[in-house]
Formats: sequence, structure tokens, C-alpha cells
Amino acid sequence: QVQLVESGGGLVQTGGSLRLSCAASGLTSSSRTMGWFRQAPGKGRELVAQITPSGVTPYYAASVKGRFTISRDNANNTLYLQMNSLKPEDTAVYYCNTVPSVRGYWGQGTQVTVSS
Repeated sequence: QVQLVESGGGLVQTGGSLRLSCAASGLTSSSRTMGWFRQAPGKGRELVAQITPSGVTPYYAASVKGRFTISRDNANNTLYLQMNSLKPEDTAVYYCNTVPSVRGYWGQGTQVTVSS
């Protein structure tokens, strides 16, 4: 059974930083392209960043490029998202999943709230 557990969210002021973690079990995430997604209130879920098994040339959505950094620790089956220069529009629930995403893999997510 695959379980993805996100953590590290919280309340931060504009310009602040957070580091999200995603612990994977039941899945050899090191062999999969993994991604961070987010869903803001009243909006659909969007892909924010993704990283291949090798970690070469990660993808970032235009809205976060230059501020967010995705990384992975294959030995520990953990995915990270370093978020800097946070903006109120980054407020959302953040999730990790494979890319393309698998419906049954969605976890609870972690809430990120950026105050202005």
C-alpha cells in the first residue's frame, strides 16, 4: 500500500521560507518522477514542481520558478520542496505524488498559509 505523507507546512509572513517534506512508503519513489502539487481555495490542483529520478533539470511552474527548489533523497524515499520569498498567492494545501499523478496516492497534504 502506497502512502505519501507531507509535512512542514505552516503560517509564514510574506517573504518568508518553508521547507516541505514528503515521506514515501510502499513505493520505490527513487525510480519515479515525483512532483509537488498545490490546491488553493476554490481552485483546481496544479503541478508546482517535478523532479526525475536522477534529479537532472527539474521542472517548475512559472509562478514559482526562481523561488522554489525541489529535491529528493532517494536513499530515504523522501521528497523536499524548499520555498523562499513566499507570497500570499502561494497559500494552498501542498501535496506530493508521482508524475503523472495516481489518484490513490494522494495524501492529506500540508497547509501553507502566507500572510500579507
